[in-house]
Amino acid sequence: MTTPDPRSDLPTHLVENQPPARGELDLWASDRPLREAIARAGGQEQVLAAYGRTLGTSDMREAARDANRHLPELHLFDTGGRRLDEVRFHPAYHRFMEAGIGAGYAALPWEGTPGGHATHAAMVYLASQVEPGTCCPMTMTYAAVPALSATPEIARIWQPRLTARSYDPRVLPIGEKTGATLGMAMTEKQGGSDVRANTTRATPADGHWRLTGHKWFCSAPMSDGFLTLAQTDKGLSCFLVPRWLEGERNAIRIQRLKDKLGNRANASSEIEYEGAHAYLLGEEGRGVPTIIEMVHHTRLDTALAPAGLMRAAISEAHHWATHRAAFQRRLIDQPLMRAVLADLALEWEGALILGMRVAQAFDGTAPEDRAFARIGVALAKYLSNKRCPVVTYEAMEVLGGIGYVEDSPMPMLYREAPLNGIWEGSGNVICLDILRTLAKEPLAAETLRAELLAAHGADARYDAALQEHVARWPALPPEAEARWFAERLALLLTASLLIRFAPPLVADAFVATRLDGAAGRTTGAMASSDVSAILDRIAG
Repeated sequence: MTTPDPRSDLPTHLVENQPPARGELDLWASDRPLREAIARAGGQEQVLAAYGRTLGTSDMREAARDANRHLPELHLFDTGGRRLDEVRFHPAYHRFMEAGIGAGYAALPWEGTPGGHATHAAMVYLASQVEPGTCCPMTMTYAAVPALSATPEIARIWQPRLTARSYDPRVLPIGEKTGATLGMAMTEKQGGSDVRANTTRATPADGHWRLTGHKWFCSAPMSDGFLTLAQTDKGLSCFLVPRWLEGERNAIRIQRLKDKLGNRANASSEIEYEGAHAYLLGEEGRGVPTIIEMVHHTRLDTALAPAGLMRAAISEAHHWATHRAAFQRRLIDQPLMRAVLADLALEWEGALILGMRVAQAFDGTAPEDRAFARIGVALAKYLSNKRCPVVTYEAMEVLGGIGYVEDSPMPMLYREAPLNGIWEGSGNVICLDILRTLAKEPLAAETLRAELLAAHGADARYDAALQEHVARWPALPPEAEARWFAERLALLLTASLLIRFAPPLVADAFVATRLDGAAGRTTGAMASSDVSAILDRIAG
């Protein structure tokens, strides 16, 4: 007779000391700094409250995982061998597109309601916390609207559909769509950011143009059209290339989908124009000034997205630390963990307040608003994207091994963290653009100086740091110092905003660590004072 194993009744898989599932989240109600920023900017709180609740549901967060697990698929031909050049997406992708377009992600800024750009920017921030890949096509659609105004007859056809709150992914010409999305294809392999080196050629044909050439990056290739750059006899020009024509597909050939590090739900591709039908947008030979209007607005979104990624990562880390114990104490009660989380929270608050101040300037109509938006968006994009990978990694480390596993959202956030720093101008491009703007646009320099001086006299350490900056660079720096100059300038601008608008303890900690200390370089280099006021803002 077999003797029973005395251990057979012992449980082998007790689940202990594991945080509970996040459950239903309200991304708006739980985010006090965002609510404060929207109140200052005059944004549309009800819109954001509804969007934040939708995105935070456990169902939508699971859909986000599906959209990233089930990658877009390229279908070049139908069963009979006819060209399709189509990308097919998992239904979860379409859910996020429908939710964002329907909520006004692309439409709100152009509807005439106050705070439209600020509300849009907050939507970018919220969406980036859950499924960042679908932000790309919606952002390009939003940003294309003002660029189309360069040719009114084109704008009359396209703008109403780009600003419709209807997501219509059907393969149809623009006149038959209830809503449309628009992409952008500028980059070529030989030039990258140097678009004047582009070789794609445009030739007149049938009263319009035909494009021939290769584009190294074209994200969201299922968009209904693309703004693109091509050479004519008068130089680099901007064109609208429709995806679908009456009765046929335009000659836009998808060569392959890019196998990207992150942003997996979004399809990015290489495309070939094989005599593609196109419409000149703006003046021939003035392609860069025409398309730069679109780039200016996409940069706003690349400045807000990292704040959203930071927020999501810190929220996960805070939840873990609150419900996890080690060495007989909750992690959240241990001084070193509190210092690390508070330090990360300062990065997030700084990125959010800076990005939303810039978005507020996009809503302004005065020349001063436009000038500040021009310089402010570059500073915000540069600094926030340099800090985002550090914050997401440190938050991942808080979770330990589970943070490195795809069961958690941390790997997705970490893969996403570098992207917005590369899109729409990488670090060096942005820093050189900052120098050009300050040199060529006196009003941009004046508005920036006014923002910096607005906090003067409130904190002696800030005043000293500002004086030191001016003393070090009484004029614009040499090119080799552009990053140093831009980072310090962005930190000062962030500190000015926090001093004026954030709780005193938050502003004090930021100034003490970023302008007068080691934090930002060494995560957790905080003074030993209580950081409860900072940590409380993570939980809303």
